[in-house]
This record gives sequence, structure tokens and C-alpha cells, in this order.
Amino acid sequence: QVQLVESGGGLVQAGGSLRLSCAASGRTFSNYAMGWFRQFPGKEREFVAVISWSGGSTGYARSVKGRFTISRDNAKNTVYLQMNSLKPEDTAVYYCAAANSVTTTGDLYDYWGQGTQVTVSS
Repeated sequence: QVQLVESGGGLVQAGGSLRLSCAASGRTFSNYAMGWFRQFPGKEREFVAVISWSGGSTGYARSVKGRFTISRDNAKNTVYLQMNSLKPEDTAVYYCAAANSVTTTGDLYDYWGQGTQVTVSS
């Protein structure tokens, strides 16, 4: 069992930056690939970024590639999402999740956080 808690969401102006954190507890964090997903009102949750257990492999949705960076600190049991050049269309609830393998498919993630709201104003 893994518990995940997101933090760092809030209101930011377009073009600004925000860093989300996801703190993990329970089973050993370093055994899991970690992903970030987001959900817009009225839409299904969508993939944002993923990082392997070692941190050596990352993947991004095309909509955020070049603007967002995923990283992890296994010693702190924490995964981060650095979001730069934010756009109003990035406004969503952001979730972190843990999986046994690197994947962009939400159904393959075993554990999910509660989510944190990110709002980007014009």
C-alpha cells in the first residue's frame, strides 16, 4: 500500500511557474514509476508526465513537453512536477500516481493522490 499526497497547487498568472510535490508513504517509494495526470472539468483524466523508478527515463504529453519537468528524490520519497510557461489551458486538478512500470495509461497505475488544483489566469 502506498499513500500519495500532492501539494503546491494554486493560482498563477499565465507565463508563470509552479512546482507541484507529491509525498509518498507506505511501501518503498523507489520501487515505483511515478506519473502526473490532470483532469479538466467535464473531461477524463489525462497523462502529463512519467518518471522511472531510477529517474533515468522520463516521458511527457506533447501538450506539456518543453514546459514541464518531472523529477524525483527517492531519499525524500517525493516526486515533483516543475511547470513553467503556464497557460490558462493548463488549469486543472493535478494528480500524482504510482505504477509498477513506466506507462502513460492511467488504468495501469495502482495508487493515486487526492489531487491539487492549479489555476492559470490570463
